[in-house]
Amino acid sequence: MRIGILGATGPAGAGLAARLSSVGHEVMFGSRVAEKARLAVEELQQKWGERATALVPCDNAAACDAPVVILAVNADSAIPTVREHAERLSNKVVVSMANNLVRNGTEFNAVLPPHGSVAAEIQASLWRSRVVTAFHLVPAAEFADLDHTMESDVVVLGDDDGARSVLMDITASIANLRALDGGSLRNAVGMETFAAVLLTINVRHKMKASLRLQTIH
Repeated sequence: MRIGILGATGPAGAGLAARLSSVGHEVMFGSRVAEKARLAVEELQQKWGERATALVPCDNAAACDAPVVILAVNADSAIPTVREHAERLSNKVVVSMANNLVRNGTEFNAVLPPHGSVAAEIQASLWRSRVVTAFHLVPAAEFADLDHTMESDVVVLGDDDGARSVLMDITASIANLRALDGGSLRNAVGMETFAAVLLTINVRHKMKASLRLQTIH
């Protein structure tokens, strides 16, 4: 699948882009400045070789041409970014992976916007797009290390059944990531808030924990 990533030069975007490329997706590697994207892609291709050949450097506007567009920008940049590209994102599957968190010592807390979650706020701005959300609880470093086998459950949320299914298929294409249907965007507040809890646990216990749900028979 052809996937666009806005803000791909950041840690989360670059790691996810490399991981998606390694499993066969064509990734439009977007940045506000195309030259910055080109340099970042060259660095990834030097590091990972053939596993990163499907990365295509471009600016954010060009990355919006893909049928699925992932927002890898910081939470405070998510709304300005989608508003800037709203027309280009019309009728696209738009993926939010942002957690709006603040750190207070060894504790993280969620800062929730008026619509209840970052994902719902994005959907309110992109009323002609199909917004879904996932990857809240997967550390960027996990995506970035292609020699490391990831093991995590990824909860996918969205109001559009088809868009949710598309993102679940993309998620499941990465080995050992299990995509779980978590329902509508109304539940996004739970995932974004739990991200604060998980990060707090990781900091206080010096862990690298992610989500893995156990099936009880």
